[in-house]
Amino acid sequence: MMAQLYKRKFDKVELENQFKSIVNSVNNHDLSKLSIGKIMQKVAKQFLGSTYEAGLLEKFEKEQLFVSFKKFDCVLFVETVLAITRNITINDREYRNFTKHLQEQRYINGFIDGYCSRLHYFSDWINDNQKRGSVKNITTELGGIKFDKKIYFMSQNKILYPKLVTNQNNYKCIVEREKKINKIVLTYIPNYKVKQIYSKLKPGDIISVATNIDGLDVTHTGLIYKTIEGNIGFIHASPAGQITLAKDLQNYVINVKNSIGIIVTRPVDIRLKTKKKDYK
Repeated sequence: MMAQLYKRKFDKVELENQFKSIVNSVNNHDLSKLSIGKIMQKVAKQFLGSTYEAGLLEKFEKEQLFVSFKKFDCVLFVETVLAITRNITINDREYRNFTKHLQEQRYINGFIDGYCSRLHYFSDWINDNQKRGSVKNITTELGGIKFDKKIYFMSQNKILYPKLVTNQNNYKCIVEREKKINKIVLTYIPNYKVKQIYSKLKPGDIISVATNIDGLDVTHTGLIYKTIEGNIGFIHASPAGQITLAKDLQNYVINVKNSIGIIVTRPVDIRLKTKKKDYK
């Protein structure tokens, strides 16, 4: 027992040190005049070359907040970059506030209440985070067309999710969650139109790859990375093995198996909301 407590304390200290190192590295730049998206891009760049690993959030018997700065799946990478950026934009260097942001982003209404409280479908992640003002789905504004499909992949393929096989309550809860997700109106930008919206995309925009797989909404996610030359790249935790930068977004998306297009979500800058409140 004492050894476990010591290890947890050591792990927390190590994570805090890694967090501070990342924040300090990004804060070497003058961030006061940068948009939240440009700050996200600088944060994301810190993780280039980091290891991709699937199933990181599935390793615990009891649902708990998992934090990593060394290994990521695609969603964990996006969540981590966004949470760090939310700290940096308000000049907050507290690790505990970073973990608060991470929890808010990952769980329904920001609360951990078992396996089913996690936002497993990315369209649900977008919708839930939009309700709480941390992101905005701008796909329709960019000319998105209706994504007309039903979401049921987890419940129909529960053999792929051990916690649905071993826990009937989890399974029933996911079925109910899928019903709620199916009330969300989704749109997407078709693959062949992605390049047409390049001028409207910004660094740090969250890109989700929409899929034609039955019952599933999204298969991958990452961030817009705008180069000095103005190229629209895509930085992401690649299943090929590490966090990498694809030089052209459309070329990447078209080559994702079963992809039909993208969903675009923009981070909301808390500094702008604060200014509006101060003005009022």
